[in-house]
Amino acid sequence: MTHPVHTPVVAADGGLIRFALADLLAGRATTMRVELSDAGAAEPWLTRLVGAEASLAALGQGHADLPARPELGRLALLLWLRRWWPAGPSLGVPSLDPALLDLETAVATADVEDLAEGLLDGFEASPAELFDAAIADGALAAAAWPVADDVRALCARLAAWFDDQDDVVRAEAAARVETPASSQKAYALAAGLDPVAPGEGVLASGRASVDWARVPPGILDAGEDTVGWRIVAAAAATRLEVVVAGAFADAAISAFASHEGEPFAEVPLELGAGRFSGTADLDDAAARLAARVPGGQIAVVVGMADESVAGTTTEDRAEVVALVRARPPELRTLAERAAAASADEEF
Repeated sequence: MTHPVHTPVVAADGGLIRFALADLLAGRATTMRVELSDAGAAEPWLTRLVGAEASLAALGQGHADLPARPELGRLALLLWLRRWWPAGPSLGVPSLDPALLDLETAVATADVEDLAEGLLDGFEASPAELFDAAIADGALAAAAWPVADDVRALCARLAAWFDDQDDVVRAEAAARVETPASSQKAYALAAGLDPVAPGEGVLASGRASVDWARVPPGILDAGEDTVGWRIVAAAAATRLEVVVAGAFADAAISAFASHEGEPFAEVPLELGAGRFSGTADLDDAAARLAARVPGGQIAVVVGMADESVAGTTTEDRAEVVALVRARPPELRTLAERAAAASADEEF
C-alpha cells in the first residue's frame, strides 16, 4: 500500500480526492482519484464538479479517475506541504513558514469553495480559521518580507472573498495586513552527544533517523541519521541519553528505546540550542538488558512509538527529498519562494 507521504489528498464531504505527489510537484497533474465513502453527501458537489453523467458513473462505482482540477491540486499540495515538507539543512531544503502556508491554504480553500460548493463541508479548517491562524501574534507580518507583494495580493483576494461572505471583520483585517521589512530567522544543525564524565562507561550507542510520520510537522530536520543515543553506566544509575539534531520549533516529544519490539525506556525530550535532548535513568531490569545485549539490537524511535502508526521508510523519505529538490522554481508556492529568498540572503 502506498504511504500517505506519496499521495497528497483533500478530504471532501463523503470522500477523498487523491493526487500523485510526483505529478503535483512537477506541475504535470492531469488526473485525480476520487474515492467515495458516502454517496449521498458527495453527490451534490461531485455533480457541480464534473457534471451529472460523470458524477453518476463515479457514484455507481464508488471511485473514479477524473481530469485534475487545478484548484483541488493546489489545495492538496499545500496540505501536503504543511504535513510532509522535508526541511533540513543537512538536505539543503529550507523550512517553510507556517503563517505563509496558512495564508496560501486559506486562499486555496476559498477557491475550492467557489469551485464546488459543499465539497469541503466538515473540512479540517475554513478560510476564516486559516486566515486567523496566519495573522495570529503578528506571524504573517513577520514572515511576509521576502514575498511582500505576493502576500498583499493574496490578502486582497481574501478580503474580497470575506466581503462576499459578509464577513466584514475579516475582510477589513485582510485588507490592512502589513508587511514590514526584513527579519531573519536562523536554525542550526546541532552537534551530537557531549563527552561522558570520568568514571562513566558507555554500554551501547547508536544513531537513528526520524520517521516523519511519528513527529509533528515542521519541528525537526528531515535528514537521515539525526538521532544520536547512548546508554551510560555511572555509579548512581544507568541512563539513556538521546540527542536529536536540527530543531526548528518546540513540541512535546519523547524518545523510546526497545529491544526485539519491547520498549524498555522513555526519554522526554526538551528543546535546546538547535536540538532536542533528554536523559532518563533506567530501572534495574532495563539496565541489566542494556549490559548484556549488543547495541545493534536496541532500537530508538523519536515521537509516537505506537506500532499502529504507518511509518515512513528510508526509501520513502529519499524519494520525497529527491522530488522536492527537483521541483521547478517557477512552480514554487508562496512559502517556498519566501524560504528560497531567505536562504539566499543567509548565504
